[in-house]
Order: sequence, then C-alpha cells, then structure tokens
Amino acid sequence: MSQTIIWTIAIITVLGLVLALVLYLVAEKFKVVEDPRIDEVEKVMPGANCGGCGFAGCRAFAEAAVKAPNLDNNYCPVGGNEVMSKVASILGYEVKEKAPMVAVVRCNGTCEARPKINDYEGYPSCKVKASLYSGDTGCSFGCLGCGDCVAACKFGALSMDPVTGLPVVDEEKCTACGACTKACPKSLIELRLKGPRGMRMYVSCRNQDKGPAAKKACASACIGCGICAKTCTHDAIVVENNIAYIDPSKCKLCRECEAMCPTGAIHSVNFPKPLDKDAVKARIQERQKRAREKAAAEAAAAKAAAEAAAAKPVENNVKEEN
Repeated sequence: MSQTIIWTIAIITVLGLVLALVLYLVAEKFKVVEDPRIDEVEKVMPGANCGGCGFAGCRAFAEAAVKAPNLDNNYCPVGGNEVMSKVASILGYEVKEKAPMVAVVRCNGTCEARPKINDYEGYPSCKVKASLYSGDTGCSFGCLGCGDCVAACKFGALSMDPVTGLPVVDEEKCTACGACTKACPKSLIELRLKGPRGMRMYVSCRNQDKGPAAKKACASACIGCGICAKTCTHDAIVVENNIAYIDPSKCKLCRECEAMCPTGAIHSVNFPKPLDKDAVKARIQERQKRAREKAAAEAAAAKAAAEAAAAKPVENNVKEEN
C-alpha cells in the first residue's frame, strides 16, 4: 500500500515537472516582448479613454505611438500640445504644435425661430428619433433636442438650454475629443479652431433647402443668398448646396459677413465689443464705391487707349499719301 502511494506521488511529480517544462518552452516560444515605452507613454496620457485620438483608449494610443515612425498622425486632443510634447520626449520624436480646437453647434433653430409642428413621444434619443422621421419641426436638418451629444461628452462640456432647446458648449471644459460630433446623427457639431483669443466666426446652420423653404422652416436659417461670400474680401466663405461655410484658416475676423447676413445665421464668439452693423455696412459701401470708381476709371483709360491705338493707322496712311 505504501509503495502504491509512493509511486503515485512520484509519477504525479514527474508528470508535473514535464508539463511545467512544456509550458515554459511554449511560453518562451510564443511570448510577446512589449516595448517598455508603452507604459511610459500611457502614464503621461490623461486617462480619459474618450476615443478622440481615433483609438479605443489611451493604452491603444500609446501602443500606436510607439510603433509609429513619427507622431504626425497621432494626436491626443484631450491632453493637447502639453501631453504630446511629453510623448515626443519619451519616444525621441519631434511634434508640431496644433492650434486648439473647440466644438461649435451649427444650428440656430431655437424654439422661437423653429416652432414645433408635431410632438414626439418616443424614446428620448436623437439617433432613434432621426431613424424614425425628419424631426418635430419644419427643418429636417436641425437639432433634434434629445441631448445625445450631452450624454456622449465625458467632460461635462455640453448642456441643453431649456429656453432655446439647443445644446450649449462650455469651451473651458471642451477638449475637442469629438465624441459629440460622432453622437449627433444630423452632423450639427463641428470641431473648429478656437481662434486668436478665442474669437471665431461660423455659420450656425446646416439647412440645405433652397432659400424660401429654409426660411419657412426656420427664421434663422441660412438661405444660401451668397451675400456673405460676395462681401468677404478674403475668399473665406463658400456657398455650396444652398449653405454658406466659413473657412477658419482664411477668416480674418472682420465680421463684415455677420453684419450683412439677412437672417443672423452667422455667429461670432468672444469678440470684446458688440457688432456695430451700421458702421460695418457703411465701411463696406464706401469700399464698394471706391471699387466702382476705380473700375470706371480703368475702363475709361482702356477705352481711351483703344481709341488712340485705332487712330494711329489713319495718321500713318495720311503720311504715306503725302
């Protein structure tokens, strides 16, 4: 009996040693050596795991940054330039500073400007609402008001205004992670450059209907009239699909487009003084007057030059006859 126990123990011990050796060899053969810099990069990340960088989380971003040959295609919007400079120092890369960005809501359709034409009593979600019908107002492009963007924001930078029925962005809390832009089924939230001293201009509308239809649906809609584009002297505004768009990289913040917009669809943010529309319009009219006078003078000069050129052959012919 004792020998049986001894043999059993011996066999189990030998079997255990053999299996342990096999497991060790397999582990050594298939082990994955992880770059220790991944942990270092992850430590300096903000830990938001918001996905704003395009990866599942900060760990995934760290892995991608370590494997990448440079940081041109990797950027953490939450940590910004400060965090990216730390990442660059760990990896020995150079990183270009990026201008800070912020979310803007491109819908100006308040409850007053865009009254409801029906009542929605379904599940309170913009995504669900958008999948069912165009919305409870006459504008099929406007905000649905259920607050999916607010729920998506992990930083408390968005809230719904009960008076206007529209989301409001707290730019002090906004990290430009882009979660709200992905959550909005109408693509009404855009990440834009904050601008110098936080000043920026944008068209707060996405309605692509023609002018009369857009105006009927919302009193504050962009009607695609093109006045803003004609007024802008910096080629910063284009009108496509009946909607104007301001290129932040070209905009000089002169606010002339805002003054000339007939519906108030163009918004300005963080300017130190309120807009004096009359003064701006007077400035535009004076500039246009000078342009017309210059054009008329150039046309007159061109006409005189053409008449003089036409008269020369006649004079030459008279001299040849003499």
